[in-house]
Formats: sequence, structure tokens, C-alpha cells
Amino acid sequence: MEGTQRYAIIVAGGKGLRMGSDTPKQFLAVQGRPLLMLTLENFHSFDSSMPLILVLPESQQVYWERLCREYVFRVPHTIVSGGETRFHSVRNGLQALLNGQPDGQPASLESLVAVHDGVRPFVSHEVIAACFEAAERDGAALPVIPVVETLREVLDDVGGSKNRTVPRNRYRLVQTPQTFRLGLLRDAYAQPYSEAFTDDASVVEALGHPVTLVEGNRENIKITTPYDLAVAEIL
Repeated sequence: MEGTQRYAIIVAGGKGLRMGSDTPKQFLAVQGRPLLMLTLENFHSFDSSMPLILVLPESQQVYWERLCREYVFRVPHTIVSGGETRFHSVRNGLQALLNGQPDGQPASLESLVAVHDGVRPFVSHEVIAACFEAAERDGAALPVIPVVETLREVLDDVGGSKNRTVPRNRYRLVQTPQTFRLGLLRDAYAQPYSEAFTDDASVVEALGHPVTLVEGNRENIKITTPYDLAVAEIL
């Protein structure tokens, strides 16, 4: 992978509704620092030369800049405005790379780009590296972890009275960073938006391109509820 340019797009558009807070979840503090800063610091410490694109709603950008001054936050990053949905936000981040942000040079389509949730600060460097390696080899990769609890499938739409156990060994929980060759991801996000696009991998799969699974780390939780925040304090 030496010589291949790598980028990371950090998507942070949460509103904190499930957290029961007026403060967007990406700005809530863990051990005295906003979650989003921890995430950016993690990627910067993985590779300090890797450009970071932060996709934020325009309405949150002034607040973020104030937080950066307050916490003397110096991790280099480029801010791009988010869109109506996560799909549109990622597309805006990709367009920024293709237009030459952050250094004025359009990113090569052979580059690798990792798309990561802003509220997942605990992804390990080993997982990030494995995702980049698999994406360079296969074009598309994402980290997953095994399902450890029994799963049941609900077969009716009313009450769930018809249901059955399904073999959990055939299922995985999906994490980020979902990582791709830039040209492939560009082509995928040129498709019209669909509600079936629940993550970047589903957008790429709609082109007919397979996605390689990489072993994730269980600590790489997405912090969306007060329980998650309590776990994050421990981690």
C-alpha cells in the first residue's frame, strides 16, 4: 500500500435525539473532550499525513469552530457542509476530494478513502489499516463483528406473533470505516438516492461490486444513547 494516497471522510450529522440532549451527540464530552475530537485525533494518530474531511451540517459549523478554539484543537481537517441525508453528506465529502480539497489537487481515482462515523472514536488502528489494505486489493471493504446473541426473524408486520430463530453465525454487525477506491465510490454515489442505501457498502453493492469483510474491534461502538456514552467513559 506504500505510495497509495489515503483519505478519510468523517461524517457527523447527528442531532442527539436518542441521547435526550439538545447538544448534537458528536459534541458531547467523553473524559472532558468532545467525541468528534477523539475520532479525528484517532485517525490523525493513525496517519498524520492523511487528509481528513469533516462533513458537518452548516448549522453546526460555527459551534464546532468555537469548540476547536476552546479546546485548542489542532488536528488539521477540512470542513464540508452536510446534506439532507447521510448519502448526500458522503457525496458532498467525495465531491470535495474530487474538486481538489484540501490541497488544491483533485484526488486520484486510484486513491483510497475511508468513510467513518464521527461518533465512533474507538476504532483500532489495526482495523483501519486492515480496511485500507483490503480496499486496495479488492476495491471495497468494511469492518464487522460476530453476532453474539440469539437472533429471531419476525415474519409478520403486526405484533410479531410469527417469528423464528435464525442462525446467527451467518450474520455480522457492520462498523466503520467503510473503505473504497475513490473511483469506485465516486461511481457508486453518482447513482440516484434510494432509501435502500443504509450505508456506503449498500451504495457500492448497488453497482454490482462485492464488499470484502474485515474483522472489526468490539470497542468500535457507535455512540448514540446515554448507555453508549457511559460505556465510552469506561473505554
